[in-house]
Amino acid sequence: MNYVPNTVDQQEQILARIGVNSIEELFADIPESVRRQAQLKIRQGMSEYELVKSIQGLAAQNTTVEEYDSYLGAGAYEHFIPSYVDQLLLRSEFYTAYTPYQPEISQGTLQAIYEFQTLVCELTGMDGANASMYDGASALAEAALMACDATRRKKVLVPQTLHPEYREVLQTYLLPRGVEVESIPSTNGVINLDALEGALNQEVGAVLLQSPNFFGVIEQAEEIGKLAHAKGALLVMAVNPVSLGLLKSPGELGADIVVGEGQPFGNPLNFGGPYLGFLACREKYIRRMPGRIVGATKDKNGKKGYVLTLQAREQHIRREKAASNICSNEALCALAFTIHLSGLGKKGLKEMAHLNLQKAHYAAQEIGKLPGMSLAFSSPFFNEFVIKTQISPQRVNEHLLQHKIIGGLDLSRFDPELNQHLLFCVTETKSKEDIDRLVARMGEIQ
Repeated sequence: MNYVPNTVDQQEQILARIGVNSIEELFADIPESVRRQAQLKIRQGMSEYELVKSIQGLAAQNTTVEEYDSYLGAGAYEHFIPSYVDQLLLRSEFYTAYTPYQPEISQGTLQAIYEFQTLVCELTGMDGANASMYDGASALAEAALMACDATRRKKVLVPQTLHPEYREVLQTYLLPRGVEVESIPSTNGVINLDALEGALNQEVGAVLLQSPNFFGVIEQAEEIGKLAHAKGALLVMAVNPVSLGLLKSPGELGADIVVGEGQPFGNPLNFGGPYLGFLACREKYIRRMPGRIVGATKDKNGKKGYVLTLQAREQHIRREKAASNICSNEALCALAFTIHLSGLGKKGLKEMAHLNLQKAHYAAQEIGKLPGMSLAFSSPFFNEFVIKTQISPQRVNEHLLQHKIIGGLDLSRFDPELNQHLLFCVTETKSKEDIDRLVARMGEIQ
C-alpha cells in the first residue's frame, strides 16, 4: 500500500468507518495460496537525467523511418508533416484529446472540430460528418451498423479486397448485433462484379467497398453503387483521403456513407496509433450517425457560436435507441488533420496526391523489370501496388533490411494464396534516388 496517497491516520479513519481492523482484513477472502509472497522487482528511483538516458536506450531499440527508408503502407502511411502542424498543436488551448464535456465554454475546440467536419465533407462530397472516430476500421464498422439500421436489413457484402484487419473489426462489431457478413471474391485485384450482382438481394443492407483497396487498386465504385442501389442497399466507401486530391469524390460516385483513416494528414506513424477515423454521410442519414456532431448556431446576442448536437449515443439517449456506444472522439488527431489539410489547400492536396501517384507508378515499373518480379494486377492503382516475386518475400525483406530499407508487406500473413506477393507503398517522402536504391538492392538478390 506504499502508493496509496493517504496518511496512516487517514487509513485508520477509513478502516474504522467501514468496520475492519486492518488492511489485511480487506483481503481476507483471497486465499493465501494465490497471493504473491515475494516482493515485486521494482527498481529504485532514478534522477531525471538517469530516467532520460534509460528511456532513450529503450527507444534506440526501435527501427524508425528517420533511419530507414520505408515502403510499408496497408493502413499506416509515412507522409511529410510540415513543422507548423506540431507548433500549433502545442498551444495550451488544444491540450486535450477529447471533445469537451462542457462545450459551451470551449468554443475554440468546438470550432476546430467544426472545421474538421467541414473539410471531411469537402473531401468526400458528403453533406455531414461527425467529430471523428477511433480509427478507419472502427469507422467502417460503425458505418455498416448505421447502414443496416437505415435499411432495416441484417446483411452486408464485403469484398476480399477490403483490408483484412478491417474485416476482423467488422466481425467483432457486427456478429453480436446479428448482422451477417458475406465475402465477395475478387478478380485482378478488384471485386468481381458478377459475383457481387449475384449476391445482392433484398436482405442486403450495404455493400462495403474500399477504394483504393487493400492492394492499392482503384475499384469501380460508380458501377458498384448502381448495383447496390438497384436492390435497395447502401454503398459504404472506405477511402484514402490523399487519393481524393486526384480521384472523384465518393459523393460523385454515388456513395451513401464514407469513412477512412485520417492518419495521412498531420499524424505520424506512431508505431500504430493513436489515429483517427472520419465518417461522413448524406443528409438523410445524419440522424443515424454515431458519435457526436458540432453544429454552428447563434447565441441570444446574435453572435456565432458552436454547440454539440445530434449526439445519438447511449450516454445521451435511451440505450436501445442509440446508434452507437462510442464514448469520445480523436479530437487532437483530428485537429492535426485539420491543420495539415488547411495548410495544403486544394492545390497542395492535388500536388501531394500527384506525387504519390507518379512515384508509386515509377517504382512499380522499375521493380517489374527485375528478373523474377512482376506487377500482380493490371488494374489502376494509386500509391500502393502488389509485386509477385519468384524469390521468397522473407528473403527479399531480410536483404533490404541489411541496407536500411523496410520493404513491402508480405501478404502471406493474410492469405496463403498470396505467399509470393509483397505490397509496396510509395509516398511523396521518397525521391527518385530512394526508389532507384530500392530497385538496385532488390536486383542484387539471387
